[in-house]
Amino acid sequence: MQFLRRIGLILLWSAAPLVAFAAANKNDPYLVPLRGAGNIALVVASIAIAILLLRRGRWHSLPGKLLVMLWCLPPMLMAVAQVSFELRKHDVLGASVTEARQLGPHFMVGYSSFPEVARLAGQGLIGGIYVTRHNIRGRSVDALRAEIASLQDTRRAAGLPPLIVATDQEGGIVEHLSPPLTKVPALATLVGLAPDDQQARAEEFGRIHGRELARLGVNLNLAPVLDLKPPQRRNRLDFHTLIGQRAIATDPAVVSTIATAYVRGLEESGVGATLKHFPGIGRVRTDTHHFSADLNTPVRELEATDWLPFREVLSQSHSALMVGHVTLTAVDPDHAASHSKRVVDGIIRDAWKYQGIVMTDDLVMGAIYQHDLCKAVIEAINAGVDLLLVAYDGAQFYRIFGCALDGVRQDKLDAAMLRASAARLERSLSARRMMSPTVAVSD
Repeated sequence: MQFLRRIGLILLWSAAPLVAFAAANKNDPYLVPLRGAGNIALVVASIAIAILLLRRGRWHSLPGKLLVMLWCLPPMLMAVAQVSFELRKHDVLGASVTEARQLGPHFMVGYSSFPEVARLAGQGLIGGIYVTRHNIRGRSVDALRAEIASLQDTRRAAGLPPLIVATDQEGGIVEHLSPPLTKVPALATLVGLAPDDQQARAEEFGRIHGRELARLGVNLNLAPVLDLKPPQRRNRLDFHTLIGQRAIATDPAVVSTIATAYVRGLEESGVGATLKHFPGIGRVRTDTHHFSADLNTPVRELEATDWLPFREVLSQSHSALMVGHVTLTAVDPDHAASHSKRVVDGIIRDAWKYQGIVMTDDLVMGAIYQHDLCKAVIEAINAGVDLLLVAYDGAQFYRIFGCALDGVRQDKLDAAMLRASAARLERSLSARRMMSPTVAVSD
C-alpha cells in the first residue's frame, strides 16, 4: 500500500505541470481537442485533486503545500488565458467600420460556431469562409447550403460584397466534404491514360466537383495541387502534407495537361480553382503543418520544372494562387514564401505579371504559427498577398486579425498595397459572377 501511495504521489507531481501547461495554453491550435468539455474536465479534475490533497492533510507539510498549490494553478491559468482571449476578441469586434472595411476583405476563416461567423460576416471583418469536415459531419447537404445562403443574405443586408466560400475538394485522400458529396479519384490516377483521355477525365472530375460545390454555395475550391510528385519517400514525421499521395505526376507537362482540364471543368460550373502550393513543396521533406521547411533548389531549375504547371494553368484560367510556408532560400532565405515580398511582389507580380488572387496557406500551421505570427501577417499584406487563410482553428482569427489591426493603427501596413489588393479582390468577385452559370438547387 505504501508503494502504491508513493507511485500516486509521483504521478501527481508529474501530471501537475503538464496540466498547468495545457491550461495556460488552452487557446493553442494543438490543444483544439481539449476545447469545451476537455477544458471543463481539466478544471474539475484539478479542483477535485486539490480538495482531495487537502482532506488527506497534505497542507501540513511544505512539499504537500507545494503540491496543492500546483493543482490550484490550472484553473487560474485557464481563467487568465480565457480573459486574454476575450480581450483580444473584444478589440477585434470593436474595430471601426473603416478598419473593418479596410482589413476584413483580406481574411478567410474556418468556423465551428455559426452565430460567431455570422457576426464577423455582418460586420465586414472577413471576406470569406472556409468549410470543411466538421461543418457537414452529421448534417445534410441542405443544412449546410442554407447556412451558407444565410451568410450571403447577411452580407447583402449589410451592403457588403458576397463572401468567398472555399473548401478542399482535391480528389483522392483530400475531399473534406465527401461524403456526402461524391468521392472523386485523385487526379494522379489519370497519369497512365492517353493525353486526350487524361483531359476528358480530368475535366469531368472538375465538373463533378464544380456542380456539387456550386449547388452548396461554395465558389472557390482549394485545388488542384500542382506540386511535382516527389521521387523519394518523405519524412516519417509527415502526417499531414502527404504530397506524394496528392501530387499528380513528376512530369510538369503531364501535371499541366491534367490540371488545366480539371480547372476548366470547375470553372464551367462557376467555381474557381486555387493552384497550390507555390513555390512547390514536392522537393521538401518537412511537414509544414508542424515545422519550418527550406526549398534549396536554384530558381533557374524551378522555372524549368516545378513552376511550369503554375504558369501554364494561370495563363489559361482565372485561378487563384496559394503560396505555402516554404522558404525559397535562393530568393529570400529569411522569410517563408507566404510572407516574402521578394517572392510575392518580385516573382509572382513583377516577373510573372500575375494580377489575380494570391492567398496564403493556412496560417494555423506550425511553420508559420510557431514563429513571429504578427510580423508574418504584416509582411504578407505588405508583400501583396490578397487573402490570409485561417482554416484549421477559426478561433485564431482574433489573434491574427488583431495583428493586422495593430499594423493599421501603428502605420505598419502599406496603404498602396492594401488598395491594390482590394482592387484585385473586387475584380475577382466580378469575374466569378460573370462565369457563374445558373445552378439548379435540387440535387
